[in-house]
Amino acid sequence: MQLELIRNILGTPFYETDNCYIYNLDCLMAMRKLPDRLVNLTVTSPPYNIGKEYETPLPLEEYIEWSKEWTHEVYRLTVDDGAFWWNLGYVEVKGKGKAVPLPYLLWNSNPFYLIQEVVWHYGAGVAAKKMLSPRNEKFLWYVKNPIKYTFNLDKIRDPNVKYPNQKKNGKIKVNPLGKNPSDVWEIPKVTSGNGRSSKERTPHPAQFPEAVIERIVKACSNPGDIVMDPFMGSGTTAVVALKHGRKVFGFEINEKYCEIAAKRIEDFLDEVRHSSAQVSLFTLIND
Repeated sequence: MQLELIRNILGTPFYETDNCYIYNLDCLMAMRKLPDRLVNLTVTSPPYNIGKEYETPLPLEEYIEWSKEWTHEVYRLTVDDGAFWWNLGYVEVKGKGKAVPLPYLLWNSNPFYLIQEVVWHYGAGVAAKKMLSPRNEKFLWYVKNPIKYTFNLDKIRDPNVKYPNQKKNGKIKVNPLGKNPSDVWEIPKVTSGNGRSSKERTPHPAQFPEAVIERIVKACSNPGDIVMDPFMGSGTTAVVALKHGRKVFGFEINEKYCEIAAKRIEDFLDEVRHSSAQVSLFTLIND
């Protein structure tokens, strides 16, 4: 019903399929039209204001003000036990710093309660000559209610336990499902280039690996929940949300990236249909 309500308010999406809408709209303008307490989880990576091909850099003060505006809308749209995961990189602050982490400037720019910062360490990237080579980005994990919020730890436990049979007072000490992942996530980037391109690679220049978003979606939402991505990009959030039984909608101001996201979702759905057909055929053969 909530997705239908979104469609009634915003009109026909650029792309739609069951449980998924993508709008070729400015997210701030679109979110302002939607009612309160609509979204269970928001996962997004807005432009970092560093001059990438998909952004027009703003003066830093304007960028901070714009960030306040759209994150306040995310807060308004979030249900009481919902969450907001915000990916942030680095920016130069004139006269002060070359690679200042954006969380230093933005962590308290909205009404959410900050649970913690999560470091995504990706292991490969730009090689620097006059500074250490950057190899991480940050996520800020916010909730609306610091006492009651969705966190499904058992869904994301790390099975790689160093001492799985360790006991205390005769009982196995560790959880049989694995250990609690730390706040540093070792997940490779989506690579490009001949002979080394990731399987999930699209033409988008700043694509998330599905493994990062998958951990967030599984931990901070439940099947049937609504996930939003205000900066949809290549559609990673949408694919992961659909893969795990969530409903999803989002916004992408660049039509080219809307097309990339739509194709990626269709390719995923084709794989699902093909796998289902194979299972059905196998069942018939063995009946």
